[in-house]
Amino acid sequence: MKRILTLFFCLCLLTAIIAGCQKKGPDVIKVGVVGPMTGDQSRFGTDFKNGVTLAADQWNEKGGLLGKKIELVIGDDQHDPKQAVSVANKIVNGGAVGIIGHFNSSCSIPASDVYNRASVPMISPASTNPELTQKGYKGTFRVCGRDDQQGGVGAAFVVSSLKLKKVAVIHDKTTYGQGLADEFKKALSGKVEVVYYGGIVQGDKDFKSVLTSIKAKSPELIFFGGIYPEMGLLVRQAKELGLKAPFMSGDGSYAEEFVKIAGDQAAEGTYLTFSPDPNNIPDAKDFITKYNAKFGKEGPYSIYAFDAANILFTAIRDANTTDGKTVIDKLHSLEFNGAMGKIKLNENGDVTAPPYVVWTTKNGKFVEVWKP
Repeated sequence: MKRILTLFFCLCLLTAIIAGCQKKGPDVIKVGVVGPMTGDQSRFGTDFKNGVTLAADQWNEKGGLLGKKIELVIGDDQHDPKQAVSVANKIVNGGAVGIIGHFNSSCSIPASDVYNRASVPMISPASTNPELTQKGYKGTFRVCGRDDQQGGVGAAFVVSSLKLKKVAVIHDKTTYGQGLADEFKKALSGKVEVVYYGGIVQGDKDFKSVLTSIKAKSPELIFFGGIYPEMGLLVRQAKELGLKAPFMSGDGSYAEEFVKIAGDQAAEGTYLTFSPDPNNIPDAKDFITKYNAKFGKEGPYSIYAFDAANILFTAIRDANTTDGKTVIDKLHSLEFNGAMGKIKLNENGDVTAPPYVVWTTKNGKFVEVWKP
């Protein structure tokens, strides 16, 4: 009898423990942050991580999300598509309810397949290739613009402001770089002669043979679709070869590291397409003050990651659930006032009002010079 009572007591205790665990559930909400956290593009990964961390800290200080603490799961895709898919699977299997990332379009596009199958919403702060939001995935979003928009702005500047007649176009053969270069070239069609078109290999260090071929074509401007490490080397080596045509690139080259690699003198007069200066946006002032106090000077994608995170957190709060499909529906209907201003995501997951302006490098700094 005593043995039966002991067994009964143990069963009751076990039942109570199981019931209590089921009632309590996880005490955190996991959100993935994925980008190039190490390697030559780690500056952008750091931007992502810091921007989302600031947003999560602010929510956690006010009680978290749905009564739970937001826990960030950091993933390093090393700007490699295969690694991006591997990291995506790992983070989804680890219970993340949303993703802020990736940076490179070549990573975001294949990773979006993983998130779509799991009905986990993904918001990229930086991937601009149009294909990302044209795959029919309802849960794929971005808070930046697209390369067809960015390339068009760059081309309009070349035609209407610089009034050039001959340009050279090169790219790094990546989804982002070649995509942007092609959109720029397409927007120039019938207006400006493209005297050279070709690619380099991302990660290479010596581009003088390509630049020598370009020099023989006498372009008035050289457009590069790619990221700042190669852009810096191209600009520096062009200067060494006596190429006087200025360079132009896109948002992937907007980084202080570009100027450091190219050198102040060679970088002078380079053009870039990117969003307007946050310092001139009233809604961004609070973000800039708090970010700088916590991490130092903000990077170009810190504010995008901050807004992307806040949009995701707001959608989860308003949906009152972490269920992926419900949160995705909420993201499509949400109108959010972010640090970059008002943000509304259309049926494809793109922002309804993508901002692009043209910057130049002056005295080692980026300066806004033209808006369409």
